[in-house]
Amino acid sequence: MTRDERELAWRRHQSHEFHQPSPDLAAHVARYWVVRWRYDRPYRQLIVPYPNVHLTFHEDAAVIAGVSSGHVFKELDGAGRVFGVAFRPGAFRPFLGAPVQSLTDRTVPAETVFDHLPAHADLDGVEAALRRSLPEPDPRAAEVVRIVERIVQDPLLTRVDVLAREVGGSVRQLQRLFAEHVGVGPKWVIRRYRLREVTERMEAGGRIDWAALAADLGYADQPHFVRDFTAMVGETPTRYAERYGDAFATGRR
Repeated sequence: MTRDERELAWRRHQSHEFHQPSPDLAAHVARYWVVRWRYDRPYRQLIVPYPNVHLTFHEDAAVIAGVSSGHVFKELDGAGRVFGVAFRPGAFRPFLGAPVQSLTDRTVPAETVFDHLPAHADLDGVEAALRRSLPEPDPRAAEVVRIVERIVQDPLLTRVDVLAREVGGSVRQLQRLFAEHVGVGPKWVIRRYRLREVTERMEAGGRIDWAALAADLGYADQPHFVRDFTAMVGETPTRYAERYGDAFATGRR
């Protein structure tokens, strides 16, 4: 398949900013992000999923985007800007007042959850709006946030049954807990964060032994790893690596 040359030169067309939340919002918000772009013809932007619910401010509307169960493409054209709030995985249930799974692979108007959102999104205005909507503390949601953090921090954690034993429940109980508070299952979350380690190694540069890496991530063989990576990210590992430079993709650095 012919590759759009702009995929490998995306920094010429896009800028990304990230900001940390104020301490009083950090239990709920993972980060804020701002993306700006300029294209002279339509461009298909690959979006790789994470288990975060997002509140996003576009030029004409604010929407809540649930967790996407797989990669998606967004068309960018002309010049634009989006301000986003990435909520901590597991922390959005108290805002929503309903199972987070009800938002999976969906977007809804932000006004269905939040009141008095700013007309033009900036950091201070968005944080003020979030403070007005802060829910009461929810111990169950806080527990799920900690479980997800456990998945993030332990690269050796690759199985749901092991995680269930660690947190003191059954696999079925853990699946119900994640459906209610995260929007996707624990197996999906484990797989996503283990695959993130692959892209982090790509960013770091250097040669990757794909077979050894697949074994490190708990895969029985390399083809299984490649299938999972491609289904989640939208490209094979070697094709995705091209986004970090031709020298890396050919193993020359």
